[in-house]
Amino acid sequence: MKSKTKKNFSSENKIKRAGVHLIVEFWGGKVIESVAEIKKILFKTAKESNNTPIAVKIHKFNPQGLTGFILLAESHISIHTWPELNYVAIDIFSCGRNSLPYKGLEYLKTIFKPKKVQVAEIKRG
Repeated sequence: MKSKTKKNFSSENKIKRAGVHLIVEFWGGKVIESVAEIKKILFKTAKESNNTPIAVKIHKFNPQGLTGFILLAESHISIHTWPELNYVAIDIFSCGRNSLPYKGLEYLKTIFKPKKVQVAEIKRG
């Protein structure tokens, strides 16, 4: 695989891709339940991955867990938490020419400090 910080809109073997979608799973790290903190994390992840935030929406479930979503000019980033499982699911979908989704992922690792990480990359388009 080429550098994970490369621009995601690329020509690989003369096939242009619309973007990259990272499906990320974190186990065993910090699970954040604060709506205000998740909002800050989503905005910072957007900036770290060189994307343009448009709007954010977060829903806190009762008794626990939350879903947060930030709409980007280049697509979206979402976070879903299951505190009872010590599990966080994240999607980073970027289709901007200058987007760096793996930089956003590295930032999220520093925040959640997972013990186990699984990442699947889907080339979109």
